[in-house]
Parts: sequence; structure tokens; C-alpha cells
Amino acid sequence: MRVFVTGASGHIGSAVIPELLSAGHKVVGLARSDASAAALASAGVEVRRGSLDDLAVLQEAAAAADGVIHLAFKHDVAFTGDYAAAATADLRAVEAIGSALEGSGKPFVNTAGTFSLAHAVRGRASTEEDDGGGPRIASENATIALGKRGVRASVIRLAPTVHSALDHQGFVPSLVAMARRNGFAAYVGDGANRWPALHTLDAARLYRLALEAAPAGSRLHGVADEGVPFREIAEAIGRGLGLRAVSIPAEEAGKYLGFLAAFAQFDNPTSSARTRELLRWQPTHPGLLADLAERHYFEPSPKAP
Repeated sequence: MRVFVTGASGHIGSAVIPELLSAGHKVVGLARSDASAAALASAGVEVRRGSLDDLAVLQEAAAAADGVIHLAFKHDVAFTGDYAAAATADLRAVEAIGSALEGSGKPFVNTAGTFSLAHAVRGRASTEEDDGGGPRIASENATIALGKRGVRASVIRLAPTVHSALDHQGFVPSLVAMARRNGFAAYVGDGANRWPALHTLDAARLYRLALEAAPAGSRLHGVADEGVPFREIAEAIGRGLGLRAVSIPAEEAGKYLGFLAAFAQFDNPTSSARTRELLRWQPTHPGLLADLAERHYFEPSPKAP
């Protein structure tokens, strides 16, 4: 299968690409910079230059492919606090890709997050059947709607912590950087709120399986650890840096946790039981706390392309 991948040189893309190639697929990767283009070419990927704002490029590349995996998102914009603008750009990209695939029966795997369920589901682990919310839900719903327009479309709701030695710019590196700056690893209140987690290599396999076999209209959960108490995450980061883990009051979360202040208080236990059964997917790599204990998050990391 010839697969067009956006975000191909990013954290998750850097694992999805070899997963696809090793399964015999050919990959065309979107690259917005010379560095990304060079990295993709050296990995044996056909390069298509452009960005999420180049809607004509997205349409042309999607139409020429046998399937699409959409990983790119304007995280740089979102992390400045303008999450709505990043979500709007994502929706436009999804609509452009969807219009190119309409009526083709080709697979389209989009990306969302389990945090969309944090406020919608309380008192239990959320499941694939639950409806989410938040700025990015429009992109998720638009993808699912393509299932009725002749596209084998599915969405993977990723855990907020997709972790591994490949992760240089996600939530965990951000928390590590904040702990270094603050002189302690912060958690809010008693830190009993839970975050789900998934190893990057397990995520890569899930994307391949979804591309190959997910039924149209599937909402899938990229989750291995159903819910790790945030206090335990902070304690693991503290151990890695030789710092204390310290409880802070909710009103001071912004001071110590910046753009993650609200997220750090989400209770988001999430099940992936239906996803595992549907695609015969079983995570096999270390969980979040074990991965933090391997110390790669606390060593200097290369700058991402």
C-alpha cells in the first residue's frame, strides 16, 4: 500500500514510518522543512514538501495514495495557548484530505486525544463508545463522518503521554523542563488524578493495524497504562532529576506548570479494551513509570527536525 503520512518526521511519525516500511508498505511523507525532508529521504521515504496550510498539496497527495495517516498538528501554536487556532487548522486539513478520499474506500487514520473525554466521563474509565469534547472534537467528528462518504476512516485517541526515547517535545519533556526550572516536580493537590499512557512503539503498531484493518467509523484508544496517578508521574520525574515532588494548590498551578496547569489536573482514566479486541493489538513495551526509570528523559536530547 502507498501511504501518505503527515507529521512523518515527528515523534510518532518517526516510529510509524519504520513500522509501515517493515510491513511492506511504501510511504510518502509530508515535510515542511529541509531538515525534515532530509530525515525522511534517508529513511527511504518519498518526500512531499508542504505544511498543513497547503490544502491543495494535502488533497493531491491523499488522492495519489492508497491510504492516509494524519499525525501532524500545530503543537507549536497550541503550546503558546492558542489551541483553538491549531484545532481549526487541523480541521481544514482533515476536510481537504477527506474530500480527496471521498468515495474511494481507502483508509484514513486520524489522530485525537483521550483528554477530549476528561470532562465528559467521570467516575469510571472512558471507553471508545464515549463522546468527547473540546476544540479538537470537530476534527474527530469530521473524520468519523467520512465513513458514510465512502472512506474507511478511523480516529486514534492517543493518551496524553506517548512516551519513549523518541519523545523530545511532548508533555513528559515539558514536565521535566518545568521541574528543572522550579527546582521541584509539581503535582496539584493530592495528585490522585490519573493520566493514561502509551509507549511510542506500541502506538506505531496501532496506526499500522488501523490503516490495514480498522472498520469505517472506528474510534480507537491508544492506551496501555489505563491511568497513572499524576503524583506518581511527578515523583518519578523528581527521582530522575534528584528533586522532591511537591504538592501545589490549584490556584498556583499556572505559576509552576505553565500551559499544562489545567491538563495536570485532569482525571482521565481510559480503557482500550475494545481497540485491543477489534484489531488484536496488545501493547508490549514498558509502561510510563518504567520508561521514566530508564532515564532517557533526563539526558540531553537532539533537536527535532
